[in-house]
Amino acid sequence: MIIHQILTRDRTLCDAPGSSQKKALENIADFVHSSQPQIDSNELFEKLIAREKLGSTAIGKGIAIPHCRCSKVEETIGCLVKLQHAIDFDAPDSLPVDLLFVLIVPQEATEEHLQTLSQLARLLDQSEFRNELRKSHSNESLFAAAMQFDRAA
Repeated sequence: MIIHQILTRDRTLCDAPGSSQKKALENIADFVHSSQPQIDSNELFEKLIAREKLGSTAIGKGIAIPHCRCSKVEETIGCLVKLQHAIDFDAPDSLPVDLLFVLIVPQEATEEHLQTLSQLARLLDQSEFRNELRKSHSNESLFAAAMQFDRAA
Protein backbone atom coordinates (compact mmCIF):
# COMPACT_ATOMS: atom_id res chain seq x y z
CA MET A 1 0.00 0.00 0.00
CA ILE A 2 1.57 3.31 1.07
CA ILE A 3 3.09 3.08 4.53
CA HIS A 4 6.15 1.03 3.55
CA GLN A 5 7.03 3.78 1.05
CA ILE A 6 7.03 6.66 3.54
CA LEU A 7 7.64 5.24 7.03
CA THR A 8 10.91 4.07 8.56
CA ARG A 9 11.70 2.48 11.90
CA ASP A 10 13.46 5.65 13.07
CA ARG A 11 10.30 7.69 12.43
CA THR A 12 8.08 5.43 14.53
CA LEU A 13 7.43 6.45 18.12
CA CYS A 14 5.44 4.49 20.69
CA ASP A 15 4.20 5.92 23.99
CA ALA A 16 5.13 9.47 23.05
CA PRO A 17 4.54 12.23 25.59
CA GLY A 18 2.17 15.07 24.92
CA SER A 19 -0.42 16.49 27.27
CA SER A 20 -1.98 18.71 24.58
CA GLN A 21 -2.19 18.97 20.82
CA LYS A 22 0.44 21.70 20.80
CA LYS A 23 2.86 19.80 23.04
CA ALA A 24 2.40 16.55 21.09
CA LEU A 25 3.14 18.30 17.77
CA GLU A 26 6.17 20.02 19.29
CA ASN A 27 7.52 16.67 20.51
CA ILE A 28 6.84 15.08 17.12
CA ALA A 29 8.67 17.91 15.32
CA ASP A 30 11.70 17.33 17.54
CA PHE A 31 11.47 13.58 16.94
CA VAL A 32 11.30 14.01 13.15
CA HIS A 33 14.28 16.35 13.25
CA SER A 34 16.34 13.69 15.05
CA SER A 35 16.13 11.41 11.98
CA GLN A 36 15.79 14.16 9.36
CA PRO A 37 18.26 16.88 10.41
CA GLN A 38 17.57 18.91 7.26
CA ILE A 39 14.11 19.64 8.68
CA ASP A 40 14.20 22.39 11.29
CA SER A 41 12.06 21.27 14.24
CA ASN A 42 10.77 24.78 15.00
CA GLU A 43 9.77 25.36 11.38
CA LEU A 44 8.05 21.96 11.20
CA PHE A 45 6.19 22.63 14.44
CA GLU A 46 5.02 26.03 13.15
CA LYS A 47 3.81 24.49 9.86
CA LEU A 48 1.94 21.72 11.64
CA ILE A 49 0.29 24.19 14.02
CA ALA A 50 -0.61 26.52 11.13
CA ARG A 51 -2.31 23.59 9.38
CA GLU A 52 -4.28 22.72 12.53
CA LYS A 53 -5.50 26.33 12.72
CA LEU A 54 -7.11 25.82 9.30
CA GLY A 55 -9.06 22.89 10.70
CA SER A 56 -8.35 19.82 12.76
CA THR A 57 -6.53 16.97 11.04
CA ALA A 58 -8.26 14.48 13.34
CA ILE A 59 -10.38 12.08 11.31
CA GLY A 60 -12.19 10.37 14.19
CA LYS A 61 -11.81 7.04 16.02
CA GLY A 62 -8.77 8.38 17.90
CA ILE A 63 -6.77 9.13 14.73
CA ALA A 64 -5.20 12.32 13.38
CA ILE A 65 -3.14 12.86 10.24
CA PRO A 66 -1.25 16.12 10.81
CA HIS A 67 0.42 17.21 7.58
CA CYS A 68 2.29 20.05 5.97
CA ARG A 69 4.49 20.96 3.04
CA CYS A 70 8.21 21.47 3.49
CA SER A 71 10.76 22.78 1.01
CA LYS A 72 13.47 20.75 2.77
CA VAL A 73 12.08 17.35 1.69
CA GLU A 74 12.29 15.78 -1.74
CA GLU A 75 9.83 12.93 -1.12
CA THR A 76 6.96 12.34 1.28
CA ILE A 77 8.05 11.50 4.82
CA GLY A 78 5.80 9.75 7.31
CA CYS A 79 6.03 9.57 11.08
CA LEU A 80 3.80 7.19 13.05
CA VAL A 81 3.17 8.10 16.69
CA LYS A 82 1.23 6.35 19.43
CA LEU A 83 0.72 8.71 22.36
CA GLN A 84 1.08 7.71 26.02
CA HIS A 85 -2.31 9.27 26.69
CA ALA A 86 -5.07 10.28 24.30
CA ILE A 87 -5.48 14.04 23.87
CA ASP A 88 -8.13 16.40 22.60
CA PHE A 89 -7.57 17.13 18.92
CA ASP A 90 -10.94 18.69 18.07
CA ALA A 91 -11.99 15.49 16.30
CA PRO A 92 -15.28 15.35 14.39
CA ASP A 93 -16.49 12.52 16.66
CA SER A 94 -15.17 14.33 19.79
CA LEU A 95 -13.01 11.32 20.72
CA PRO A 96 -9.49 12.05 21.97
CA VAL A 97 -6.59 11.12 19.67
CA ASP A 98 -3.94 8.56 20.55
CA LEU A 99 -2.62 7.64 17.08
CA LEU A 100 -1.07 10.17 14.73
CA PHE A 101 0.39 9.65 11.30
CA VAL A 102 2.31 12.79 10.41
CA LEU A 103 2.95 13.55 6.74
CA ILE A 104 5.59 15.95 5.52
CA VAL A 105 5.43 16.42 1.77
CA PRO A 106 7.52 18.32 -0.76
CA GLN A 107 6.41 21.86 -1.45
CA GLU A 108 5.19 21.05 -4.98
CA ALA A 109 3.57 17.65 -4.33
CA THR A 110 -0.09 18.69 -4.50
CA GLU A 111 -1.65 15.63 -6.15
CA GLU A 112 0.67 13.15 -4.41
CA HIS A 113 -0.14 14.79 -1.07
CA LEU A 114 -3.87 14.37 -1.56
CA GLN A 115 -3.56 10.76 -2.74
CA THR A 116 -1.36 9.84 0.22
CA LEU A 117 -3.77 11.47 2.69
CA SER A 118 -6.68 9.60 1.14
CA GLN A 119 -4.90 6.23 1.23
CA LEU A 120 -3.82 6.74 4.84
CA ALA A 121 -7.30 7.78 5.92
CA ARG A 122 -8.79 4.64 4.34
CA LEU A 123 -6.20 2.40 5.98
CA LEU A 124 -6.53 4.04 9.40
CA ASP A 125 -10.32 3.75 9.18
CA GLN A 126 -9.96 -0.03 9.39
CA SER A 127 -10.56 -1.14 12.97
CA GLU A 128 -8.25 -4.17 12.67
CA PHE A 129 -5.34 -1.90 11.70
CA ARG A 130 -6.02 0.59 14.51
CA ASN A 131 -6.30 -2.24 17.03
CA GLU A 132 -2.95 -3.72 15.96
CA LEU A 133 -1.26 -0.33 16.31
CA ARG A 134 -2.80 0.22 19.74
CA LYS A 135 -1.53 -3.16 20.99
CA SER A 136 2.05 -2.03 20.39
CA HIS A 137 4.27 -1.23 23.37
CA SER A 138 7.56 -0.36 21.70
CA ASN A 139 8.80 1.55 18.65
CA GLU A 140 9.76 -1.77 17.05
CA SER A 141 6.38 -3.42 17.61
CA LEU A 142 4.53 -0.33 16.36
CA PHE A 143 6.64 -0.26 13.20
CA ALA A 144 6.21 -4.00 12.68
CA ALA A 145 2.43 -3.75 13.08
CA ALA A 146 2.26 -0.94 10.53
CA MET A 147 4.45 -2.81 8.04
CA GLN A 148 2.70 -6.14 8.48
CA PHE A 149 -0.75 -4.70 7.95
CA ASP A 150 0.38 -2.41 5.14
CA ARG A 151 1.84 -5.28 3.13
CA ALA A 152 -1.25 -7.42 3.77
CA ALA A 153 -3.64 -4.69 2.61
